[in-house]
Amino acid sequence: MNAGCPLDPQTLLSVRGLKIDFATETDTRTVVHDINLDIHKGMSLGIVGESGCGKSVTWMAILGLLGPRAHVSGSVRLAGQELLGLKDQELSKVRGGKVAMIFQDPASCLNPVHRIEKQLTESLALHRALFGAEARQAALELLDRVQMPNAAQRLSAYPHELSGGMNQRVMIAMALAGQPDLLVADEPTTALDATVQAQILDLLNQLRKESGMALVLISHDLGVITEASEQVAVMYAGRIAEYLPTERLFAHARHPYTNGLLGAMPSLEAEHGALKTIPGQVPQAGTRFQGCSFAPRCAFTQTVCQSEAPTLVSVTSSHRVACHLERLQ
Repeated sequence: MNAGCPLDPQTLLSVRGLKIDFATETDTRTVVHDINLDIHKGMSLGIVGESGCGKSVTWMAILGLLGPRAHVSGSVRLAGQELLGLKDQELSKVRGGKVAMIFQDPASCLNPVHRIEKQLTESLALHRALFGAEARQAALELLDRVQMPNAAQRLSAYPHELSGGMNQRVMIAMALAGQPDLLVADEPTTALDATVQAQILDLLNQLRKESGMALVLISHDLGVITEASEQVAVMYAGRIAEYLPTERLFAHARHPYTNGLLGAMPSLEAEHGALKTIPGQVPQAGTRFQGCSFAPRCAFTQTVCQSEAPTLVSVTSSHRVACHLERLQ
């Protein structure tokens, strides 16, 4: 679908040809190349890849959160409204309202000198114009909604008095204060232990289904992605390497990088010993490649991989992969 075509009624967010360049002292480096995505109402999309693959910067660009050195081009339309080029005042109505974002370290996002009640009620005042007793009651309801134990008592607590999982529930509650149509969760479980991680993922899934909001879950962990996503976009070196339904991931993944990530997942059935790894490292952001950016790490590299960057081709109507092997089969 081209950027100028009418949106499907179920399409909440449409991203077309998204490109991100950063100006350095000597030149300009492209860190994200030609991203195309559709987020439908109520859907859950997982974006996975190693650190440095461009996952977070893509969504910060979509929400206008990058600094003056960044140049973002392409098209990002939310319910038909173009976001790229909007003034800060107009974008502020989108951020936290129609689209909310939560991050991996809630302790660094919450103000340590203010109680939880103050921080929640500030969000409610900003996004829903609620004040006083009405705002406090709404804050309590939000904490109940995110299954905070002893919610009334937690309102008077400071962030340092809560566990990491509780602080993450507070961050989710703050994100829900604006009643968003889309929630972007950037590594929301990285700093949590396995039990709390599972609870947060279950909570995000439950909230999505109850409210009808869409969810984008960003993670380097395929296990996390498969727990809470219906669709998966695999990113490498600022590009989408593969896009497919989660149900096809384990049996039908086609890109060598995706299969490398799958092979690196811990398994109870695997023999004892070192975990499998993908040889080499993610290239530095902005590295220029004549051919495929994954070629230096790929066991299936062919001559064409060194000279020509692969483009996404369809495996099925819902499964696309950017790999020369797909076209050579």
